[in-house]
Amino acid sequence: METFIQQLINGLALGGIYALIALGYTMVYGVLRLINFAHGDVYMLGTFAGYYTALRLGFSEANPSFFRAAVVLLVAMLFCAVVGLAIERLAYRPIRQASRLTALITAIGVSLFLENLGQLVFGANPKFFPQLLPPRQFPIYGAACITTPDLAILSASFVLMLGLHQLVHRTAFGRAVRAVAHDLDTAKLMGIDTNRIIALTFALGSALAAAAGILVALRYPKFDPLIGVTTGLKAFIAAVLGGIGNVTGAVLGGIIIGLAETMATGYLPAALNPYKDAVAFAILVTVLLVRPTGILGTTAPEKV
Repeated sequence: METFIQQLINGLALGGIYALIALGYTMVYGVLRLINFAHGDVYMLGTFAGYYTALRLGFSEANPSFFRAAVVLLVAMLFCAVVGLAIERLAYRPIRQASRLTALITAIGVSLFLENLGQLVFGANPKFFPQLLPPRQFPIYGAACITTPDLAILSASFVLMLGLHQLVHRTAFGRAVRAVAHDLDTAKLMGIDTNRIIALTFALGSALAAAAGILVALRYPKFDPLIGVTTGLKAFIAAVLGGIGNVTGAVLGGIIIGLAETMATGYLPAALNPYKDAVAFAILVTVLLVRPTGILGTTAPEKV
């Protein structure tokens, strides 16, 4: 029972991370029908932005606090929001009317560019994120406990996802996003500045990816310029699993993948632990065989 509770806590924390990144994938797909494969690399840039911000501000491990972690988180989110705007303006907007294959190749190219740029600028050697939170543990049941990084991940993920939900469903910007996602051309005719809405959607998704990068670094401090490859792929799987284009589905898919991965780590034999990453792919294949649109996805008619 202790193992189950501990892995449940770990899975919810990891699932929150995947959900934050998956939201960026699903929002961009919703407004452009584009898979932004560079999104995982924006997550990587967010981690480095937070790392250098902490060093610049002198946030050493001697005086960790939630305030310092929040400052680093906000700076990284702002930085990656600007990066998201730049990617949309320079890479995706010029080819918006091109074929889907062109957009797909461009997305892969942007991803490779950011990965190699990261290795060139930051170096290929791993770095270690400073300890910004007090190292405390709170017993839950027996040996099972929750740590301050876990609390930060769970609370921040919940607040950010709730804030996104309110933004999408309770504001004029959210109505515009939903209108663009439903029909881009009709939204233009209704007077919506679609370029602005799409750009802000990229910025918002990139900011969420940066938040995920900082939250992961608080729990797993070792990182390098290629951390976005595997994590980004799993988050994409989460988005597809929940139903690509569906915000609630992205959250659900992220939690399912996070729980499945940690439960596999806790209950699979030690010899099979190196293959725990395959669990996400196995779940995806199983669900898509039964429901190709994902758990909460719907089939949209093709416009001709």
